Amino acid sequence: MPVYKYKTFEEAERALWNFHPDESYFKRVAEFWDFADKLCPIRYPQGIFKFRRIEEANQQRDEWELAHAKKLSAERHRKSSSSSLKKRGGQK
Repeated sequence: MPVYKYKTFEEAERALWNFHPDESYFKRVAEFWDFADKLCPIRYPQGIFKFRRIEEANQQRDEWELAHAKKLSAERHRKSSSSSLKKRGGQK
């Protein structure tokens, strides 16, 4: 893998963008999102939800995703707390 040098942050940031994607690029992006979904799936409530405006639908989705992130954070915090207690012999 080549190493590139950039003079500015903006120049490095521009290098991340692919302005002329081909089929293999889209395949890699799809594989990346599939991997992310397997790694940390989000389950949305079943059913059909009606909203008057797209902003309301986006807000609802944001709330579901935030609740999911908070749940994951709490689970990870709980796991790390219990593992640190085991390392210390069960003492606080």
